[in-house]
Amino acid sequence: MPDDTAGTDLTVLGNVDKITDGRLADYYAYPDDLQRCWVRGNMISSLDGGATEDGKSGGLGGPGDRAVFNLMRHTADVILMGAATVRIENYSGVQLTVAQRQERQRRGQAEVPPIAVVTASADLEHDAKFFTRTEVAPLIFTATKTVGEARHRLGTVAEVLDASGADPTRVDPAVALRILAERKLFRVLTEGGPQLLSLLIEQDLLDELCLTVAPILVGGVARRIATGPGQAHTRMRPSHLLTDDDGYLYTRYVRG
Repeated sequence: MPDDTAGTDLTVLGNVDKITDGRLADYYAYPDDLQRCWVRGNMISSLDGGATEDGKSGGLGGPGDRAVFNLMRHTADVILMGAATVRIENYSGVQLTVAQRQERQRRGQAEVPPIAVVTASADLEHDAKFFTRTEVAPLIFTATKTVGEARHRLGTVAEVLDASGADPTRVDPAVALRILAERKLFRVLTEGGPQLLSLLIEQDLLDELCLTVAPILVGGVARRIATGPGQAHTRMRPSHLLTDDDGYLYTRYVRG
C-alpha cells in the first residue's frame, strides 16, 4: 500500500511578523466586487473542541478575540445569526465608533450593519436588547407558516421576512441569502450558533470560517461550533494563522 505520508513537508510556525499600523483589517478583507453573498463564519472553540463555557461562547474569549470580533462586524454588511444565540448571548444591535461609521461610509456601506435572525418560530421577546438597544431595525427571517403572526407581534421593532423554501415550516438559508443579495448586503458575517452554522455547511453556503482557538480546556458536554444531523466534506484552504501573547490562535480558512 502507498505511504500517504511520504514526502510530507511540515513547517514550524514562529513569530515571523508583527501586525502594526492598522494592518489587521487587511487580513480580514472580503473579496472585491462581490455580486453574490460571501458568507463568513466567525466562531470560537476551546482546545478540546467546545464552543461554549458554562453555556456561552463569551466565556472563552479574550481581548484579542474581542478585537477581531469587532473588526469583522465593522467590515460586514449584515450579521446573520440564529435565534438561540441571540437569546443566550443577550445580543444588542451592533455598536460602532464615529471613526468606524465614517470608514463604512467611505466604503459605500451603511453606517451600522443590521442583524438578521434565522428563526422558524419567531419566538423572540419584544423587549429584548436585540430590539431595544439598536439603531437599525433587525431583519427576522422566518417561515411561511409563522410570518403573519410574527409581523403582527414584531412588525413595529423589526422587518419580518418570509424565507421559506419548499417547506413552509422551515427557514431556507439559501432563500435568506437571496433576499440579502437583492438588497446588496453581500458581505455576510455569521456568528452562529452551531445549528445555523451546520445548516450553512450542509447546504454548501459557507465561503470561509474564521475560528479562534482559545488556550482553554473545558471538558464536559459543551457543543461543537457546528451541530446538526447533516454531514458535508467541504475542503478549505488556510488563509492565515495569527496569535497573541495570551496564546490564542486566530485562523482563517477559505473554501477552495
